[in-house]
Amino acid sequence: MNRIDHTFRQLRAAKKTALIPFLTVGDPDLDTTRELMRVAVENGADLLELGVPFSDPTADGPVLQRSLEIGLRAGASLPRAFELVAEFRQASQVPIILYGYYNPIFHYGGERFAADARQAGVDGILVVDLPPEEAGELLQWTKPAGIHHVCLLAPTSGPDRVRIVLKHAAGFIYYVSVTGVTGVRPMQADRVQPAVDGLRKKTKLPIGVGFGISTPDQAAAIARFADAAVVGSAIMRIVDEYRGSPDLVGAVGSFIQRLKAGMTAAAHAA
Repeated sequence: MNRIDHTFRQLRAAKKTALIPFLTVGDPDLDTTRELMRVAVENGADLLELGVPFSDPTADGPVLQRSLEIGLRAGASLPRAFELVAEFRQASQVPIILYGYYNPIFHYGGERFAADARQAGVDGILVVDLPPEEAGELLQWTKPAGIHHVCLLAPTSGPDRVRIVLKHAAGFIYYVSVTGVTGVRPMQADRVQPAVDGLRKKTKLPIGVGFGISTPDQAAAIARFADAAVVGSAIMRIVDEYRGSPDLVGAVGSFIQRLKAGMTAAAHAA
């Protein structure tokens, strides 16, 4: 069984919501990314989303754009991401989703990408600019390799779009809580919940919510009705603030711990 499926099955049985921190590979450097992966899990991460840097990150806001640029300068790439995952797998079975854009995968080669991702221990991919109806040339390799194709839905997704995404998605549905790029607008749970509740009537897949979650209170609000909260820009904003400081890893770990504590309290109160 894919680690993503196994983790969500366990969490659902325990009536818990997954915390999925996002980390940019190579920001501020590859060694620190390795430490951030470790500390994220130690402080409550249920899954990890690793952003593979790309030069034209069209879905990402200013914080992640800067972070991805720094990652590129640090030498981050698909091979480096696979190395990090393989090292991580020596100590942890927490699921890992690679987040990124199709251009690097296309140049790497779909068959080679799927083989190397599986060998490293990658569990899922979220390719922002590869819609499901155009993903066949990649999924022909990743699906047999057991790598889930996580798909995005947004407030602007109409019924036809929802049907297409639900037909092709695996692992979980990533619901974008706000329109626009990452890390710019705050999430409003009272507007997101009806959309998530509606999706539950159409799919048995877990539903995660991301974009705009930046505080423990917001994560707790998501935990009351969704299967996962994805937090990215808020974490990488801390990395940006503490870049060059010996306190960076500890600051990120402390923030993830507060996110998880808020979500746990919300689950107990439900």
